[in-house]
Amino acid sequence: MNLFIVYFIDRLYFATLRGRPRSKPNVHYFSIDDELVYENFYMDFGPLNLGMLYRYCCKLNKKLKSTNLSRKKIIHYTSLDGRKRVNAAFLIGSYAIIYLKMTPEEAYKPLVSNSSNPTFIPFRDASFGSNSFDLHLLDCLQAVSKALMNGFFNFETFDVDEYEYYEKVENGDLNWIIPNKYLAFCGPHSKQAREDVFKFIPNFQLPLAPILRPLGLGFISKIPCVRHIMIKVQTLGSPEGYPVHSPEAYLPYFREHNITAVVRLNKKIYDAKRFTDAGLDHYDLFFVDGSVPTDNIVRKFLEISEKCDGGLAVHCKAGLGRTGTLIACYIMKHYRFSAAESIAWLRVCRPGSVIGPQQNFLIEKQDWLWLQGDLYRSKVKDYDKVYENNCVSKIMSAVDGMKLHDVGISGFENDSKSLDVYEDDENGNQKYSSKSRSKLSTQGDKLNQIKAQRKHTRATTTATISSSETKVHKRPSSQSFKAFGLKNSQGFVSPLKTSRVAAVNANNLVNSAVVSSCSTTNKRLTRLSTPTSQNHSAKRIRLLV
Repeated sequence: MNLFIVYFIDRLYFATLRGRPRSKPNVHYFSIDDELVYENFYMDFGPLNLGMLYRYCCKLNKKLKSTNLSRKKIIHYTSLDGRKRVNAAFLIGSYAIIYLKMTPEEAYKPLVSNSSNPTFIPFRDASFGSNSFDLHLLDCLQAVSKALMNGFFNFETFDVDEYEYYEKVENGDLNWIIPNKYLAFCGPHSKQAREDVFKFIPNFQLPLAPILRPLGLGFISKIPCVRHIMIKVQTLGSPEGYPVHSPEAYLPYFREHNITAVVRLNKKIYDAKRFTDAGLDHYDLFFVDGSVPTDNIVRKFLEISEKCDGGLAVHCKAGLGRTGTLIACYIMKHYRFSAAESIAWLRVCRPGSVIGPQQNFLIEKQDWLWLQGDLYRSKVKDYDKVYENNCVSKIMSAVDGMKLHDVGISGFENDSKSLDVYEDDENGNQKYSSKSRSKLSTQGDKLNQIKAQRKHTRATTTATISSSETKVHKRPSSQSFKAFGLKNSQGFVSPLKTSRVAAVNANNLVNSAVVSSCSTTNKRLTRLSTPTSQNHSAKRIRLLV
């Protein structure tokens, strides 16, 4: 079965083939099915992440610009495996949006126009239970298109090595969702160590010999089954468990990338003072692992986000389910993404985000969040008009009253009040008592364990340093730093590029609604270190394992 699809340019095709094609003088075939492979948690299989999309685009651009292939048709082929096929379609569809300037619908239409094509299977979440929500290919393409239009990423400045470095558990397990605004990361622990690993192993496999992994890792079966029991997995040749990081391990990166506040959604594992003593704001908005937030928590999170004057680092246990759910609420409110589009973008940035009932929760909240966004923008617009008029009138009044010996005009006062942050007392919950929590393996624990045991084929070139050291890892000087124009009103930039941009757009939509107070200014001056706009060196800070 040969199914060729033209992408409105003479040379680029997408094909579904039963086997490996033979080379022809006028045709060049290539496939990424075994090169760019999704690393699953359970039964999830995509979409492929932002780093893989970048590598695919570079690969395809190189082929289209190659003089040796200038007279050949370029055919990206994939197999009849439904999972590989939909991921391949996601890549070439996204390429058409980013580089061929197509709309999501224009990129999607050729993929489904041939009636003899098998239908694309939908993506699913990272839980091992039954699937309750289908994420379709078109949802993912629409997410990429909206993210591109709003300046969430730019492949001219994207650092794929940095992205792949920090997404590893041993290096911090963090990803930018909205650059300069939201950093999702794995929850810190009280000590820099390795946490005991508990695995859910199918009970019918227990008599069998364990599947051994490389030194330092345990074993886990990924064969789906209904009945599991929890056992402690012994690792080989190293301390038990997966790497966890203390709050101090994240501080150098947070300072470098202007993170000014941390939001914790899981139980209290570390003392918040370890962040606040470093000059960061810290908020607790606890809700149970795998569950959905209350309306009050959603409102408080949105208020915190809208009043935060820097980047916001958000975490739960694994930084996937609860973290992704609340960030999705902000994206839906302020960028009018649909629930499916926000889930898709989160999973492209940070695979595994938003799990189980959290998906359906976002669907239910979509219309409400859109309405809240419309009201917010209306208030901001009215506020800007009033503020502008007040500023002009106050300046004119001050000028009229000035005398020759006056040295200046006093600043305007800001009477904004500090936010009373909601905090649920999770320590009072009998189900999650302090005695039982240490041995309870939560959904976040299991996702962390699976992610920590993955094999990474790309070798790192940086040396490991202690979190207490101030040394940084710099990119090769041969790589240039490029600023770029932004289309969105909030002035966000490409992921992991905050230190390379001279200044954040002064017309930031969110910050324009809040006048900076003197108290806030003084508080920011107490930070141990603040990144400057002149610092254009990209620093990769190695976290202690």
